[in-house]
Amino acid sequence: MSPRSASVNEELRRRSRERLLQATVDLVGERGYDATTLGDIALRAGTARGLVSYYFPGKRQLLQSAVHRLMHLTLQEALEREPRPEGPDAGRELMARAIDAILGLTRDHPLLMRTHMAGILTADGFIRCPEQQRLAHLLRETVIAYGSPEPDTDYPLLRALLMGAVVPLLLPGAPTPLPRLRAELFQRYGLDRESGFPPADIPPAEGPAEASAAEPREAEPRGDV
Repeated sequence: MSPRSASVNEELRRRSRERLLQATVDLVGERGYDATTLGDIALRAGTARGLVSYYFPGKRQLLQSAVHRLMHLTLQEALEREPRPEGPDAGRELMARAIDAILGLTRDHPLLMRTHMAGILTADGFIRCPEQQRLAHLLRETVIAYGSPEPDTDYPLLRALLMGAVVPLLLPGAPTPLPRLRAELFQRYGLDRESGFPPADIPPAEGPAEASAAEPREAEPRGDV
């Protein structure tokens, strides 16, 4: 039997890594961080236990990569969903979709996202990985499409604002309602409330008075908060 080519080996490694990341998302979302072992993750992924340590230095790094992958895939699906935005307002629609994607993901996976945010705030801090870089690229491209003249400044601001909205959404015992957080972010970027993919619990505007109250302020590609 001929030895596998380098490209085949690379594809097998990629698939193994993807299975580990997906298994981590599934298990931590079901059981929580402490109740999930690296052996559990390897078993769910159908890989050898040693492969986990080969790809990731520890469980915390594995979790961050797994959540960043989930966020990247969720954001990518939202930005590419039909109908694709076109015309002069396409950038604003993409920004609205990005906000709705991250807030919706947080609402749908509270245990997973709460564990992820707690890890970022520990001594380990924010871990950069290929999954995080892909997520960052999508968010930066969204900022550029929105019309930012300085994406290197405005992308970190968007990231900070999204993280700032995720935390109160997950606050145990006193969460801030998603519609309120969405409204604040949409106002900050001058977005129409009907743009993006509004959650089902946000009713459409019904009359002139309500429409006036929801009128967004002028778009601000570069905030100073």
